[in-house]
Amino acid sequence: MQRRDVLKQLSALAALGGVGLPAWSQAGGKGFELVSPPQPTEVKGKIEILEFFHYGCPHCRAFDPLLEMWIKKQAADVAFHRVPVMWGNPQLVGLAKLHLTLEATGDLVRLHSQVFDAVQSDKLPLHTEAGAQEWAVKKGIDAKKFADAYRSFNVNVRLKRAEELARAYRVDGVPTLIVDGKYRTSGSIAGTHEAALKAVDQLLVTIRGEPGRK
Repeated sequence: MQRRDVLKQLSALAALGGVGLPAWSQAGGKGFELVSPPQPTEVKGKIEILEFFHYGCPHCRAFDPLLEMWIKKQAADVAFHRVPVMWGNPQLVGLAKLHLTLEATGDLVRLHSQVFDAVQSDKLPLHTEAGAQEWAVKKGIDAKKFADAYRSFNVNVRLKRAEELARAYRVDGVPTLIVDGKYRTSGSIAGTHEAALKAVDQLLVTIRGEPGRK
């Protein structure tokens, strides 16, 4: 979903309250773009994969089951992490904060896909603290534990970091995948969600073959 389409998609929620190309690409393969300039990764010794997304995006929701299956097949040298986008939109900020709070409480793996359902199918106001906490308590999270994490310094720092990453990678549509700080792909770039994941697989082979990689 492109950034320019976000306000349209969120209207329903509002009603609620320098690297050479790999050989396979030079041979005619497509499916990714170079990140310019390349960005430093945060997980040393591993190949970092970032997914930029937001819970109000139907394309992210459709992609998520495919991505989950892909993640389960990855080797130990791959470090995957989701980064919620905000683009200065208050509702996306709220949904991003919920994501980071669930990560902080240890409930993200269990509830991640359910947030998509709650936001897009049930139209719940999870972009607000009150709405998010009410939903979280119904999902078995202690109210104080959730509130403490939601308001914590750690979550607010990570919220700012997510914003910095989206800006550094010039993310203007979601879902977008960033590979090792150097490559960008998505369903719109590669043609389909499946093709985007195939491009990542091919890039992983290329990166593992780079000098200095073990």
